[in-house]
Amino acid sequence: MGKQVAAFYDVDGTLVKTNVVNCYAFYARNLPKLSDRLLKGAQLLASLPALLAIDKYSRRTFNEVFYQNYEGISEDRLVLLAEDLFRKVLRPNLYAKAVDVIRGNKALGIRSVLISGNLDFIVRPLARYLDIEEVAASRMGFRDGVATGRLEGPPLAGPEKASFIRRYAEENDIDLNHSLAYADDASDVPMLSVVGKPNAVNPDFGLRRIASSHNWPILSF
Repeated sequence: MGKQVAAFYDVDGTLVKTNVVNCYAFYARNLPKLSDRLLKGAQLLASLPALLAIDKYSRRTFNEVFYQNYEGISEDRLVLLAEDLFRKVLRPNLYAKAVDVIRGNKALGIRSVLISGNLDFIVRPLARYLDIEEVAASRMGFRDGVATGRLEGPPLAGPEKASFIRRYAEENDIDLNHSLAYADDASDVPMLSVVGKPNAVNPDFGLRRIASSHNWPILSF
């Protein structure tokens, strides 16, 4: 029996129009206390210029700094609101063509894997909707049921995505030369480069330039 083939899908900007900032903003707006909502919202707005600058330098550093915003929010509330977040934020912004591509690949017997720098409890409702069991995402650290603002392990961004794909392929007997990957951002070049069939989806300027130079398919969702 030959090796299996897998399709690895980035989430933010690739399958959905939203990103980690939109997801956190939803949580900030739905904190139980008005004072906490105002404080978290103000902190987010004040930090955006610096975060944008950091993101241009390093997606990993951006994630490490950005997720500090979650500090102090209860784990129960984060998990409970994840379904509402999917229903109100992610599902309305899910690209219809992305769903078609996933279903088409599944029909060919290709294994589907979501791989995201977003938090695992945010990504899982989307995965269930798409009927995808395999999910790799960043994990928030908790102490006494409250978010610490620090991730457990490195954020799943940049080279970490490529490392995960290699480990996953080895552990699950996946043929990477015939596997696919879909991503939208130049920071995802390592992820795309590790498979034989990379696809640049709604690419930013940097990824479009690299995809063109390597003759990678450029898709518009």
